[in-house]
Amino acid sequence: MLGTLVSRFFATDLAVDLGTSNTVVFARGQGIVLDEPSVVAIRDKALLATGQTAKAMLGREPGAVQVTRPLKHGVIAEPDLAQLMLDDFLRRTTSAWSRARRPRVIITVPSDSTPVERRAVRDLAMHAGARETYLVSATFAAALGAGLPIQEAGGRMIVTVGGGTTEVALLSLSGIVHCESVRAGGDEMDDSIVAWARKHHNLLIGARQAEAIKLALGSAFPVTRGRSLAVKGRDVIDGLPKTVHVTDDEVGEALRDSVVAIVEAVRTSLEQTPPELAGDIVENGIVMAGGGALLPGLADLLHRETGLPVTLAPEPLSATALGGGKLLDSLAVLERVSVDANPKAATSSR
Repeated sequence: MLGTLVSRFFATDLAVDLGTSNTVVFARGQGIVLDEPSVVAIRDKALLATGQTAKAMLGREPGAVQVTRPLKHGVIAEPDLAQLMLDDFLRRTTSAWSRARRPRVIITVPSDSTPVERRAVRDLAMHAGARETYLVSATFAAALGAGLPIQEAGGRMIVTVGGGTTEVALLSLSGIVHCESVRAGGDEMDDSIVAWARKHHNLLIGARQAEAIKLALGSAFPVTRGRSLAVKGRDVIDGLPKTVHVTDDEVGEALRDSVVAIVEAVRTSLEQTPPELAGDIVENGIVMAGGGALLPGLADLLHRETGLPVTLAPEPLSATALGGGKLLDSLAVLERVSVDANPKAATSSR
């Protein structure tokens, strides 16, 4: 009987992982229905493109076109553009989105987000047509999506390396015991590669090319494997196009500060772990999620630095959205873990 009521209650509802780099939407009964870069392009204040199409324009747009990532470090930096992007994404989520029957929406937010930042996220969903919006900690959702039994009386630790931030959380009994958040995500790594190319090669490159370099040669260890990549850009001195070859050990060195920040966040979390839960972490180890968790050598480095087992979530890129999707099946749990003091306050007055 309860299952039937829940099914009817959440008939077309959505869970949205509104990330700095990517937005993933889970529709109840359908699974992942959208996975696109969090990028929007406008011309004369009108929407031109979103997602992958807009990302392809980054660094190549004419003066009349503005291409932007409207979220920075997991929070909304440009509300108007974020609204355009979310509106378009939700319209594209097949039949799950219907203004005639406005669904309830779960949106994940950083664990350390402020009330003002949470209100901005909630307003996005409400203005896009949601009937009711629940905000859930992204790291809590990622743990659920990774399959961790966080409802039990035992410590579980998850490291979520996103585009804007890395969050290290210790969870037990469906709650967050301790969480560390640092601005050391995928975008920070890309910026470090841009700075490295400029400093060591006098070469100006864009964020898209820096990401391609990271994916091809990036590693948590600055080691030489003899790999290199031809990188094209503009010479800082004479302003002319030129090509340089960047090696894997250079890229590893460029990423060092971001990697060290992630390791230090894990160390700090472990130091803040209560003794009883520390024993659980020794037994259960650390689970990693998020796109940045796929950086080669990062899991091995964390294992070496902590002495604990470190594993990847089954689906690290979509773990947060999958966890939000699981919450769609249980209204009671959702209301308990929502970061809103009163989830009903998110209800639309329209």
